[in-house]
Amino acid sequence: MGADNSTTEDMMAVDIHYWYNKFMRDSPSGLITLYELKAILGLQGMNEEANGYIEQVFATFDMNKDGYIDFMEYVAALSLILKGKIDQKLKWYFKLYDADGNGKIDREELLSIFKAVQAINKHTDMSPEEITALVFDMIDKNGDGELTLEEFISGTQEHQMIMDIIKKTLDLSNVLKVIKSGRRNSV
Repeated sequence: MGADNSTTEDMMAVDIHYWYNKFMRDSPSGLITLYELKAILGLQGMNEEANGYIEQVFATFDMNKDGYIDFMEYVAALSLILKGKIDQKLKWYFKLYDADGNGKIDREELLSIFKAVQAINKHTDMSPEEITALVFDMIDKNGDGELTLEEFISGTQEHQMIMDIIKKTLDLSNVLKVIKSGRRNSV
């Protein structure tokens, strides 16, 4: 068991080292702007929903709200995405989805996320409208058309299907594969 753990830790260390080098190469100033984040992820020229989504992602990682992601914010973001506990991730997803910051996710907010994700990742199993309806049908316990943090976390953890859908909204694996394609495959 210990060997598996150390292998995972070694891979994480290599990944952090890789991402640190990438950060410094792409942003020698030590600060990433929204424009640079889009360039790093290869997400320029996206539709309105996708742009709004990337802006929301940027805003949730710009913890001190100075308009830049610095290296510590960058590492915190990567750490959450790569190895954060599920409840931490769900709180972050909730914050990401709650575009107006009122502490609740409504259908429009969720629909715009799923439209953006479809534009970025080209997931087409279900339409964004169908996914939004499914999420609300399954986890909006009181049927008021809004999800509180508690409803969101408990509903997502109760239903594996919803958990899988939620995880896909930050699945940048297609984007990351392109970014890392120049990297040695010796990891």
